[in-house]
Amino acid sequence: MDLWNKLRSLDAYPKVNEDFYSRTLSGGLITIASSLAILLLFFSEIRLYLYSATESKLTVDTSRGERLHINFDVTFPALPCSLVAIDTMDVSGEQHYDIRHDIFKKRIDHLGNVIESRKDGVGSPKIERPLQNHGGRLDHNEAYCGSCYGSEESDDQCCNSCEEVRDAYRKKGWALTNVESIDQCKREGFVQRLKDEQGEGCNIHGFVDVNKVAGNFHFAPGKHLDQSFNFLQDMLNFQPENYNISHKINKLSFGKEFPGVVNPLDGVEWKQEQATGLTGMYQYFVKVVPTIYTDIRGRKIHSNQFSVTEHFREAIGFPRPPPGVYFFYEFSPIKVDFTEENTSLLHFLTNICAIVGGIFTVAGIIDSFVYHGHRAIKKKMEIGKLG
Repeated sequence: MDLWNKLRSLDAYPKVNEDFYSRTLSGGLITIASSLAILLLFFSEIRLYLYSATESKLTVDTSRGERLHINFDVTFPALPCSLVAIDTMDVSGEQHYDIRHDIFKKRIDHLGNVIESRKDGVGSPKIERPLQNHGGRLDHNEAYCGSCYGSEESDDQCCNSCEEVRDAYRKKGWALTNVESIDQCKREGFVQRLKDEQGEGCNIHGFVDVNKVAGNFHFAPGKHLDQSFNFLQDMLNFQPENYNISHKINKLSFGKEFPGVVNPLDGVEWKQEQATGLTGMYQYFVKVVPTIYTDIRGRKIHSNQFSVTEHFREAIGFPRPPPGVYFFYEFSPIKVDFTEENTSLLHFLTNICAIVGGIFTVAGIIDSFVYHGHRAIKKKMEIGKLG
């Protein structure tokens, strides 16, 4: 019996006889409010337990020698597709001019309606007897090998389209003075195509693959024409001061998409003021932060986030900056790791106990304060000391 009595004395939850209970209206209201609070926090905790949370941490980026996909979708409402060239260059010395691989262009009218959609760099149309490298016309069952008009790097080099002739001349540093004398350009109707596209706009989308080092890529209107088709500037009035580099960035990302990513340039639009008559370089300075996203199943997505500042440099002074839209990017030495994690069962149960116990205790304190306060006021009123 002594043992049972000692155990009974350790009871931290002493029971009160029901005859001594005193139920009050304030206690009932506090009980309802606390029960609702417990239910609200309980369901909130269940939601957090069922859905994964994302944890982030910063580490030093030690990766080297990687490549980067830059995905873009840009619309130029007042610049023909034939005048838009994409160039890339970086601090390692790698340079690419007038990129056409994985690039798609859409000709659009002044209302934004699509006139034609094509992959850039598509070959020339077939004709019956094009001019051969040896000077004669294509004979029956003979493989076509077009002339490069003196710009060949080897005897067996062929230029089968106007673009290939232009590339060959560009590598030599030569300028074409009469495009109508080039058989490939003449049969493709290159000059007529440029004339037809005057007053149109262009949507250009795709991606470029670059080294993961600081560099830039840009949309340079007419740059490839300035190098090898200078006479077209006079013929078609394609002077640098007439270039309109108004643009809208529909999409721009560095690497793959991942949940929660925000690309700050998506939907950004800039319009060139026609009243000034000035053009120039519209520059975006981009700070790229390498990012790794690991989902709940352990699958990793290697991507990037970025921040950006903008600046417009007018084409005044000497040397005059070439017109275009330029993106200068550099990489942060810090990498961000996002990891999806589920709340553990033990943590969930601990939070539930904390919610129930905490609200129950606070509600008891409030009820006790209201009850004893009410009794004190009532007692003073009975003895006439209140007021």
